[in-house]
Amino acid sequence: MDAQPKQAPQEAEPEHFRKGMESIAGLGSMALNVALVGWFWGQWSVMFTILSVSVVLTLFNLLLVERMARRFGWGVTEAARTFLNIVGMLVAGIAAQWIPLVWTFMPYGLLWFNGAGDRWVRHRMVTYMVVVDVVALATGARVDTALAFTVLSIFSYAVSERRVKLMWGSLKQELTQREALEKANRDLAKAHQELQMLHQRAVEQEKLSSLGMLAAGVAHEINNPMSFVTSNVNSMLRDLRDEQNLSEVMKEYVDDVLPATLDGIKRVNAIVADLRRFARGDPEAHTGFDLDVEVESALRIAHGQLGHLKVEKDLGGVGMVVGRPRQIVQVLVNLLVNAGYATPAGGSVSVITRRDKDGVRMEVRDTGSGMSEETKRHLFEPFFTTKPAGEGTGLGLSVVHGIIRSHGGRIAVESEPGQGTSFVIRLPLVPPLPTYEPPSFRDKRMGG
Repeated sequence: MDAQPKQAPQEAEPEHFRKGMESIAGLGSMALNVALVGWFWGQWSVMFTILSVSVVLTLFNLLLVERMARRFGWGVTEAARTFLNIVGMLVAGIAAQWIPLVWTFMPYGLLWFNGAGDRWVRHRMVTYMVVVDVVALATGARVDTALAFTVLSIFSYAVSERRVKLMWGSLKQELTQREALEKANRDLAKAHQELQMLHQRAVEQEKLSSLGMLAAGVAHEINNPMSFVTSNVNSMLRDLRDEQNLSEVMKEYVDDVLPATLDGIKRVNAIVADLRRFARGDPEAHTGFDLDVEVESALRIAHGQLGHLKVEKDLGGVGMVVGRPRQIVQVLVNLLVNAGYATPAGGSVSVITRRDKDGVRMEVRDTGSGMSEETKRHLFEPFFTTKPAGEGTGLGLSVVHGIIRSHGGRIAVESEPGQGTSFVIRLPLVPPLPTYEPPSFRDKRMGG
């Protein structure tokens, strides 16, 4: 007879658990209705009344509750369900003359009167019992029967409410633990992925280090035979110039071919020297150097990456500055190689140097594809790269940023998609000395 509550699913409530509770509640109500029908078998008017009430309440619970909840909310729906239960209880009770079997519906219904998180559930429970008791006593019900089932209903509700609270607590705790485990699994998977990436990049860095050592060794091996070649060509040119009777062919060699050959040899020697100095792994001290000379050295090293571009130099005669020249060359090579990668054939790369009252200014500008705001935000982060897998480690610009900062300088980037990129570096003429912090008293004691 009772329409059992279809409470709004709580956030922590599993759907299968809610449906299982509703099934049990429906079976219990059906069993009580069958018992009433059996008790009044042959009294057709009473049976018809009981069955009618049961059908109306069942149809309401099965067909209308979900629709009302979606339209009006669960508060209004539960109020309507309570009202129908009261009316059904009163109609059935009056028809059956309030026999104890009818009163059983009241404590049974309150077993399910436990909307978790519903602040109006107790008000509905009290309204339900008061209205039923008042009408039952006014229509001939026995006082002791009404009192007994009312007390039973109150304690049924109290036990049910406590049980529901404990159940919700267990469910929420279980779901909280499950969410914590899922989060831990996600964090572990992410950490594992990051470790794999770090391992891969470490392997790539080791390869680059090995290639640097190999380049330094090759440059060293080339340097020795090139010394002989340079000396011999110089000697041959000098001896031929001392000869008085040279044929026209030999004069052409003396005037054009051999000087051009010496220029080429000098360029090879310069590239070899740049490679040897650039690949050297020993620590570098601060020293005075000509910045424009180091720019020329960087351009020679990066020449192979810029062959498809027009290279423009605007060196302003910066003169001598103090710093680590190998590191400055490394900065310029990284910027030039990146510019060559980002700029299609026919584009241009410009290198500009200037000196002002605050220090020196270097700019590497290209006409390449440019960068988005998102890329610029992460540009100097370690391992960030826009190159395909296997073509970049994401460490170049991070190293550049660290070198410039160690020289007391600043680096800024200006770029828009499709508009090229400009890196502007400002360096002091003399880097600031590192700050010294004297050890604390505790450090002195620990150090002996």
